Amino acid sequence: MTIDQNTFIYAPELRGNRRVLVTGGAGFLGSHLCEALLARGDEVLCLDNFFTGRKLNVAHLLGNPRFEVLRHDVTHPLFVEVDRIFNLACPASPIHYQYNPVKTIKTSVLGAIHMLGLAKRVKARILQASTSEVYGNPDVHPQTEAYWGHVNPIGIRSCYDEGKRAAECLFMDYHRQNRVDVRLVRIFNTYGPRMLPNDGRVVSNFIVQALRGEPLTVYGDGSQTRSFCYVDDLVEGLLRMMDQEETIGPVNLGNPHEFTILELAEQVRAMTGARCEIRFLPLPSDDPTQRQPDIRLARERLGWEPRVPLTEGLRRTVEYFEGLLAQG
Repeated sequence: MTIDQNTFIYAPELRGNRRVLVTGGAGFLGSHLCEALLARGDEVLCLDNFFTGRKLNVAHLLGNPRFEVLRHDVTHPLFVEVDRIFNLACPASPIHYQYNPVKTIKTSVLGAIHMLGLAKRVKARILQASTSEVYGNPDVHPQTEAYWGHVNPIGIRSCYDEGKRAAECLFMDYHRQNRVDVRLVRIFNTYGPRMLPNDGRVVSNFIVQALRGEPLTVYGDGSQTRSFCYVDDLVEGLLRMMDQEETIGPVNLGNPHEFTILELAEQVRAMTGARCEIRFLPLPSDDPTQRQPDIRLARERLGWEPRVPLTEGLRRTVEYFEGLLAQG
């Protein structure tokens, strides 16, 4: 977690003293979560197959005696002793999850089965990092947890969308049938330091292109909307969801402030001082035209809402990519 004086850190009495497994722990989101767990005193087992995760993301944690890294793929069973499991393992950007779609859906489905089996054996609480993509190209706006979604089950994005929907089904069935202590969150667009420069997500795309002086690539006419949540806020939401006792979920976690893609492009150009043009390309298949979370449930049940405005989050993210690109 990137910590400064302007960032709210969720650490009620520094709970700590738990052994926590984070699958996908060397990824963008997972590495920030590992940091936050260590900061409050937990022992962390970071599991990753390093397909999209990077050793560099957690290298600064290796000297901590409460931190351990295990190279493992969640499509295979795992036998460890833990108290909590955050199941984040799955490539989350279209470029990466469409690279091997069969592997993607196996990661979501087999990964859920194996992690739920582990949680059942050791009686651990387990949280599934689901996604706003379960809503597909929504007919309801903003999206509430009660909305069942509008998903193409055979499209090029379905390996991710349907894989996550199946994982939610498994979590609820393990809870109902086997009394596994589960939590479900649906994560909306999240950004911040440690995003991969080549992951194809709009924030990292625009920043890297602007810093390199390349045209900003906008798909469609740029009128499609997204809601961008800074990674520190999202991690706080994950911790609050895991720590509370009353709500299983699903609960939306995201920033409810909606921006068009063109508005984002202009903000990135202004922040970086880039004079590059905007290049319009065809809209990808099944790309949602609107994405905005209804977070009333998160406010009511978790006492959570995002605190970092887009301008501040973008500034921190631009600084990260400036340093990364300077290293070559």
